[in-house]
Amino acid sequence: MSKTQNIQVCLVSDLFSNYTLSKNCIVVVVDLLRATSVISTAFHYGVKEVIPVSTLDAAKKYLNKLNTIVAAERNAESIDGFDYGNSPFQYMNNDIKDKTLVLTTTNGTKAIQIAKDYHVITASFINIDAVAKYLLDSDRDILILCSGWKGVFNLEDSIFAGHLINQLISIKEMNINCDSVLVSLELFKNAKGDYFQFLANSAHRKRLKHLNIEKDTIFCLNPDISSKIIPVLKNGKLEKLNL
Repeated sequence: MSKTQNIQVCLVSDLFSNYTLSKNCIVVVVDLLRATSVISTAFHYGVKEVIPVSTLDAAKKYLNKLNTIVAAERNAESIDGFDYGNSPFQYMNNDIKDKTLVLTTTNGTKAIQIAKDYHVITASFINIDAVAKYLLDSDRDILILCSGWKGVFNLEDSIFAGHLINQLISIKEMNINCDSVLVSLELFKNAKGDYFQFLANSAHRKRLKHLNIEKDTIFCLNPDISSKIIPVLKNGKLEKLNL
């Protein structure tokens, strides 16, 4: 008989060091608006692998490399001199097929780096069903790592965490001894499935609206594509695991 899995949520990546985890714990990194949604989109459209890096200087080292796309974003805006930014719509083309994507963002890629010593996967609404199946089929403990925004809490990652947890516990008993799990579930329930409206006054939705890229928000909250690909971090690269 498999053991009952422990499930926790870290509401902000800056708090990750406060958690005591087993080495084989699965860390599910979420940066819903927009990095992990971009990663899922890029894999769906055929990118070979994703290299997440924390800094612009690290990303610049990959510029002009053969079969490599380099993407950068800071404060929700694209950075001059890089091929792509952090909008999922930029990756909906055949130009990225079989290429390596090097990605640096304000929050999401930093969260991936913070958790790199564990078994890291990334999640979004694009691949949430595949992620749920992957977690349910495992007997490993789970921590959902919400990237947040520059070290502070945000709503969208936590609502996603609640949605994913609800899928899991509706099928399989989980050991919950974490108030952040309970908070995430309450946010999910209060949103009642209308995440776009629930986030109307949230900081990041307003930030993207101000930059005239609210279509990204709409897509990330309710994508019209679905993927069975689980991005798994191995030796500094996100590789695709197909379910």
